[in-house]
Amino acid sequence: MEAVEVEQILVIPTSVFKECGYFQGFSADTARYLHRILDPQVTEYRPRDKMEEDPSFKQLIPYCIFRHTAEDGSVSIFQYARGKGGGEARLHAKFSVGIGGHISSLDADDDSPYDKGMQRELDEEVTIDCQYDQHCVGLINDDQNEVGKVHLGVVHIYDVATQDVTANEVEIEGSGFEPIESIMDRLDQFETWSQICLEALFGK
Repeated sequence: MEAVEVEQILVIPTSVFKECGYFQGFSADTARYLHRILDPQVTEYRPRDKMEEDPSFKQLIPYCIFRHTAEDGSVSIFQYARGKGGGEARLHAKFSVGIGGHISSLDADDDSPYDKGMQRELDEEVTIDCQYDQHCVGLINDDQNEVGKVHLGVVHIYDVATQDVTANEVEIEGSGFEPIESIMDRLDQFETWSQICLEALFGK
């Protein structure tokens, strides 16, 4: 039987992250981290299956949040439930506001593998039928659970002109924009990364 090829994903040594300045939760200090964690001198591609169990490395994950601001100033966020077909079994049945995934060695032929991988993940997971502005607003690190120990999130806000964002995958269930106030009222239903982002970016 032919062996199934294991996906090679972009990681950095956890020690590099700690050298930049350790934090738990959310950091808006993108200038401190991005140039270092995306430096080709420290990034590498390693087998995904091994990296899921090795906290000496951090998998770099773009985490893209879609925000719509109405004319009256009210804010809505794209949210969805993670279906059982998704890649990370430990997050199934949780709600999320983040779209994104691993940067693969398949993205390595680009000048910016991170940007290419982020766009590839977005194209796979959603269709954006409107104009938008995108900017990086922070990073997430959560060493208080097993998933978080092996991942480092890079948070991007997509300010969309309309709510014309739709899911491309069946694993993204019940998706749509919801007023931020109602999302904050049920924060405990969301995965940890979403809770961290929502509290940091939209909490009172």
